[in-house]
Amino acid sequence: MNTTYTLDGVHPKSQLPRFSFEKTSTASRSNVYQTFSDYENYQKVLPEFFPSIRIRSVRDNVAVVEEHLNLGDDELVIMAKHVTDEPVLHEVFVIGGDAKGTHIQEQFIETPDGTKILINVDLKLKGKMKLGSMFSKSRYCQNYEEIVDDFIKIAEKLI
Repeated sequence: MNTTYTLDGVHPKSQLPRFSFEKTSTASRSNVYQTFSDYENYQKVLPEFFPSIRIRSVRDNVAVVEEHLNLGDDELVIMAKHVTDEPVLHEVFVIGGDAKGTHIQEQFIETPDGTKILINVDLKLKGKMKLGSMFSKSRYCQNYEEIVDDFIKIAEKLI
């Protein structure tokens, strides 16, 4: 059995909310990258998912941001480190809060028709949310896909 060892016990990997998906956009890679990595404006452009954003520090291509993230019925309060490699990669490392240890990777690949977006999410939740996540992996994936779809709509308006 493939397992993960954590501070609160041993969990089968299949029960942890880890998911990947791929999306395409007709927008240019630079527009898609700019939209996904513009954490400063998440609250303005997607307030239903990001009701509060507060930037704590920015140094070169790394920013630490306090975020409230609505993922389905759950509001996560997190401290996130955004790391960018323009225009190909945006990564989010959750360094504190309700989803500490979570890693989100968004890779942007230029195609003749626009941009392919590869998303990898390794979601780590605490407390009651963790228990629910073992049974709701597809729900969290679907909720995160909704956020990605809205980011894509915004990027395609920039064309």
